[in-house]
Amino acid sequence: MRLILLGPPGAGKGTQAQRLVEKFGTPQLSTGDMLRAAVKAETEVGKRAKAVMDAGELVSDAIVNAIVAERIDQADCANGFILDGYPRTLVQADAVGDMLAERGIELDVVIELVVDDKALVGRILKRAEEAEAAGEAVRKDDNAEVFDERLREYYKKTAPLIGYYYAKGLLKNVDGMASMDEVTRQIEAVIEASAKDGKS
Repeated sequence: MRLILLGPPGAGKGTQAQRLVEKFGTPQLSTGDMLRAAVKAETEVGKRAKAVMDAGELVSDAIVNAIVAERIDQADCANGFILDGYPRTLVQADAVGDMLAERGIELDVVIELVVDDKALVGRILKRAEEAEAAGEAVRKDDNAEVFDERLREYYKKTAPLIGYYYAKGLLKNVDGMASMDEVTRQIEAVIEASAKDGKS
């Protein structure tokens, strides 16, 4: 099972990815986690990433792509992986296609969590309120202004991937506004249907 989860910030991609990890044992590949792991392991590409980050600059697509390629070559990804938060741009999507083609593997499915933007803002603010009430740290991006900026960034750079993967026949939609359990059920149904199609 090799899949990509798409959707705007706050859509629940991370939560659903974790549930899939628990059910299928397939690793969740998050670029942030992969970057930190590569830097800690002091791999060649990790050293390059550290130098860029230490200089206060953004890590380039080339470095991120190299880290993803390095990660999917690890043994635990032999039977699949879940890409969460990557690719973010059409350039990165092309890079994913190339790196998989080089290894003779294919994506099984790209699942878009379809959500209502206004409801998302409410969801984010509620999460902040609940964290505050529980005495936990509130995520710095859990406020309307920062979230609005992240949403604009998503529509500008990442939303074009919806059409990109639709054209490749890989895109499936799931109602991201349903309950957490219902979203999980829908995602699992998509994965099972993909497996029956002989893609997994």
